[in-house]
Amino acid sequence: MTPPYAIFASSTRRATGLFVVIALLCLIISDIAVTTLNPWHEMGRLMWGIVTPDFLHLEQLSTALLRTLAFGFTGVAIGSVSGFMLALIFHLRFVRVFCAFIRSIHELFWALIFLQFFGLHPLTGVLAICIPFAGVFAKVYSEILEEADQTPHKLLPQGSGLISSFVFARIPDAWPHLVAYTSYRLECGLRSSAVLGFVGLPTIGFQLESAFSQGNYSEVGALLLLFYLLIATLKFWVRPKLIGIYVLAAPWFLGSGLPIIWGNVARFFTEDIIPAPLRDAGLSGAESFNQLLLWLQDIFIHEALPGIWNTLVLTQIALVATGIVTLITFPLISRHFGNPTKRFFGQIVLVVVRSTPEYILAYMLLTLWGPSMLPAIVALALHNGGVIAYLIGRQSNELKLRMDAPTGLNRYSFELLPRLYGPFLAFLFYRWEIIMRETAILGILGIHTLGFYVDNAIQDIRFDRAMILILITALLNILIDSISRKIRDRLRLKSASTCEA
Repeated sequence: MTPPYAIFASSTRRATGLFVVIALLCLIISDIAVTTLNPWHEMGRLMWGIVTPDFLHLEQLSTALLRTLAFGFTGVAIGSVSGFMLALIFHLRFVRVFCAFIRSIHELFWALIFLQFFGLHPLTGVLAICIPFAGVFAKVYSEILEEADQTPHKLLPQGSGLISSFVFARIPDAWPHLVAYTSYRLECGLRSSAVLGFVGLPTIGFQLESAFSQGNYSEVGALLLLFYLLIATLKFWVRPKLIGIYVLAAPWFLGSGLPIIWGNVARFFTEDIIPAPLRDAGLSGAESFNQLLLWLQDIFIHEALPGIWNTLVLTQIALVATGIVTLITFPLISRHFGNPTKRFFGQIVLVVVRSTPEYILAYMLLTLWGPSMLPAIVALALHNGGVIAYLIGRQSNELKLRMDAPTGLNRYSFELLPRLYGPFLAFLFYRWEIIMRETAILGILGIHTLGFYVDNAIQDIRFDRAMILILITALLNILIDSISRKIRDRLRLKSASTCEA
């Protein structure tokens, strides 16, 4: 009989080989180029700006940082409470479908939607974060509650109330995991809050885009260093006893923004997003239906299909590149490699790459290298590789090696990698849908993924086309998530819920 571990190794090798071959084929047909005249000169200027940060406009930087915190805390707080409520009824199919849909749409897409009728109002940023986060929280919270020890619940005396049995029998066991995951999502919320600045909201991303477009790299360096410091020190100042104070104070620092014109809200839902053929009152029912089919056909052939193709090509390359970055970098924080000093600097490297949102990385690299898929691939691989490397590095620290274990490359290849490869693949496939979601949104920067066509439709004030394309993006993300889940089940891969970001 073939040993189970041999079957597992064979299946994982086949899966790995298949995805590598697909990525290589995608690489051949992808648009990869450096089109700027002197990219190394610009990269040198950027590096010099980062090591010589300009903190002279500290008041302006502090305000941007404070707004980033305010949007992050408010959005995550509302999202976590809403997600917990949804988690209690997550067994209902329509709830699962609803949560899958709202979490499959990127925060920037939500922001672009709400901008059309709320404008640059704080409500736009808060809703853009809390809606997709509610879907994520609902899924993960329900998994945590299901995996909690059911013994206390079974030992309760008959007649115990539903609420009391839930609070005293199920919550205590799940509470540490709920708190840990919520803390992790707060970091994600701060990254999302920073990115919202690129659509005009007054967070750190707005200042970054302004400084970068002006070539003021020292100010860029100051903003990035402050943001990295913020993320790196979360565990020191985000204490359970202070969370309530932060959440209550956050809305007061969102700013006021422009007043909401509720007529625009009504018009958006009753006119703007209604397909153009259906708004033409002069057409009969049959004519409207025929025009609608032609309208949808035009969107699908000229926008959706090219967007889906480029999104898939870029996603598959970035997925494999993420795996390569992970396998190279996780030893940086593993206690089985290097001394504490080296691991400390390794922690700094991983904090930088996993704390910098893909959108910001891609924006910077596009400015330095010019428009192509290359900046997006590098940005996605660095960020997601840093996230998974951090998780795998922590798992490696829990492994115990025998006294005569080899050192160096042999230790990596024959002792650690075989034992960590299963969790590594699980984390990688878990982030597949996340990489797809980020790939779509990077189209706003000019890469011809689905986000490119969504942004063009919004710029042309064709919100009906934009909503169709966003719906296609959501359905594509749901499909990839379903395929990923089936692959993980088939390979019997298990990973912690905290790998979702």
